[in-house]
Amino acid sequence: MARLNKCIGMMDQGIGRISQVIPQMPAAEARLSRLMLMVTGSLQEELELKLKPHKLNHSEFLTLMILYSRPDGSSTPGELCDLATQGATNMTRIANALAERKLISRGPSPEDRRRVLIRITASGRRLVQKMLPPMFPRLGMMFEGFTPADKRHFDRLLRKLAVNLDRMSEAPTS
Repeated sequence: MARLNKCIGMMDQGIGRISQVIPQMPAAEARLSRLMLMVTGSLQEELELKLKPHKLNHSEFLTLMILYSRPDGSSTPGELCDLATQGATNMTRIANALAERKLISRGPSPEDRRRVLIRITASGRRLVQKMLPPMFPRLGMMFEGFTPADKRHFDRLLRKLAVNLDRMSEAPTS
């Protein structure tokens, strides 16, 4: 954490210096954006450490988690692309890697045989059930000192930001 705090201090100084040279810079927004990127990087590193012993990367883990969380344990490749924010080519690579390890299976949909369904296997379910509980203590540590109200407020603000980002992605760029 000291490493992240040191970087945040340097970022604050850098944004302060840039704001003096370019006063119209939205310093608070730049600071928040950079903070989120820095924290996201650290969260990613933490997750990768937990996934490495299971020989999974973040995209594979996310795909397994999406399937695990679905009522019937299945999804279409297109839905997985949307939910995991992956392109079709990368989702094919992810599915191939998970299928090779017998964590998922692919087959036709019972309703429409032309439609492919990807399903989590019993082996995939067991892996998720084995992986998740050891992650819980560190997850709790990340939010140590946050009250339930803090977490609700943070959740609300992140969702508000997500709406704005969606709106931006739909707007024409100038």
